[in-house]
Amino acid sequence: MNKRRLGKNGPEVSALGLGCMGMTSAYGPAADRGEMIALIRKAVERGVTFFDTAEAYGPFLNEELVGAALAPVRDQVVIATKFGFDIDQKTGERRAGTNSRPEHIRAVALAALKRLRVESIDLFYQHRVDPAVPIEDVAGAVQRLIQEGKVKHFGLSEAGAQTVRRAHAVQPVAAVQSEYSLWYRGPEAELLPTLEELGIGFVPFSPLGAGFLTGKIDDKTTFDKSDFRNLVPRFSPEARKANQALVDLLARVAAPKNASPAQIALAWLLAQKPWIVPIPGTTKLHRLEENLGAAEIELSADDLREIGAAAAKLTLQGARLPESLLKMTGL
Repeated sequence: MNKRRLGKNGPEVSALGLGCMGMTSAYGPAADRGEMIALIRKAVERGVTFFDTAEAYGPFLNEELVGAALAPVRDQVVIATKFGFDIDQKTGERRAGTNSRPEHIRAVALAALKRLRVESIDLFYQHRVDPAVPIEDVAGAVQRLIQEGKVKHFGLSEAGAQTVRRAHAVQPVAAVQSEYSLWYRGPEAELLPTLEELGIGFVPFSPLGAGFLTGKIDDKTTFDKSDFRNLVPRFSPEARKANQALVDLLARVAAPKNASPAQIALAWLLAQKPWIVPIPGTTKLHRLEENLGAAEIELSADDLREIGAAAAKLTLQGARLPESLLKMTGL
């Protein structure tokens, strides 16, 4: 698989990464641990070198899973994890809200090193901006970890353009991770131009619209009671029915290329900027292979114009997140 560099000074990674959150949380019960370790290692065999996790996924279970899976190939991969929620590092108790106090960031880093079985965290994101802690203090705390060799690169997740600028002025930001796809294009207005100006890479999470852009979800689909999509306005049955037009568009473009809607959605993202690295997640080998196939699809200028013109005529129904979570984003 082709490689891409995250920004001017960030790590070089595979053009598509693997988001590991859904292996232990968010989309229903955790998948079988042994099967997920095997899936992660299959991804490595197929050229994936970029893996995304966080202390909050579990909590801790996802980092432990990723650490176990990648230990034999540590020198071949880039592992990204995150801090920023108020989680007790000893008990795993998750309290409400965020916590990016410098002493907490350090505690999270030291614990994550053990869970990931690494000597240094390749990319350490602030998971959500903490309104109680100046971003300069956050950047300074990560800078000290970098100076100590415990972290290699600093990242931000769901941060707005001005927050990125302030953090970058203290400690260069290698990458920003936020939701971005044809399902949600909010970063295009201000964030992406800022990242291009500053030379920062961009990592779209949920690049398949939490599965909707695969074409395998419709208004009659039911989710496990623990699946977060039950709380998302854009996943109400009425919204899903209205938003099917976007999947139909992707299917029309995909058909003559013998591709799937998911592959076109990912290829579209890859075509936006050479410093964009999507991280689709999955728990199934055939979906992993389908997603990675997107890296081989080239969309022509005509394809991109067709997709852009048709998508511009669509008004997607429903917010991308529950209101309580939207308040925690900078977009």
